[in-house]
Amino acid sequence: MAKGNRHKARQAAVQALYQWQLTEQDPDQIEDHFILDHDVNDVDLEYFHSLIREIPLRLHELDDHIIPFLDRTIDDLDPVERAILRIGAYELEFHPEVPYKVVINEAVELAKTFGAEDGYKYINAVLDRTAEELRNSEVKS
Repeated sequence: MAKGNRHKARQAAVQALYQWQLTEQDPDQIEDHFILDHDVNDVDLEYFHSLIREIPLRLHELDDHIIPFLDRTIDDLDPVERAILRIGAYELEFHPEVPYKVVINEAVELAKTFGAEDGYKYINAVLDRTAEELRNSEVKS
C-alpha cells in the first residue's frame, strides 16, 4: 500500500485542529471521529496523527514563534488561520526534512482552500518571518 499524501494530511489536520480549538475535545477522539467520518484512503495517517497530537501538546511553544509576527492577538485570529499557522510553525520547527518553502506553500494553499478570501497573504507573511527565525540558515542560503 502506498504511503498517504501529506498535503491531504495537512488538510485533514486543519479541520481537526479547527474542531479542537472550538470544542476543546480530546485530540484522540477528534482523530477517531475524523477517520470514521471522512475518506482517508489517500491521507498520510501517520503525519495526520503527529500533527493533531503534537500541536496541542506544543501549543505555547508554537504560538511563541508566531505571535511576534502577528498584527493582532492570537485569540483574535480566525480559527482556521490560527490552525494553519500552528501547522506551519510545527513543521518549521519539528520537520526540518520539509523545506521551508514547501511548508509556506502548503500553508498558503490550505489558506486558499479553507481561509478567508485574502487570508493566504497573511499566512504567507507570518510564516515567512517565522521561517527566518526558525530556519535562518536555510532561508539565507
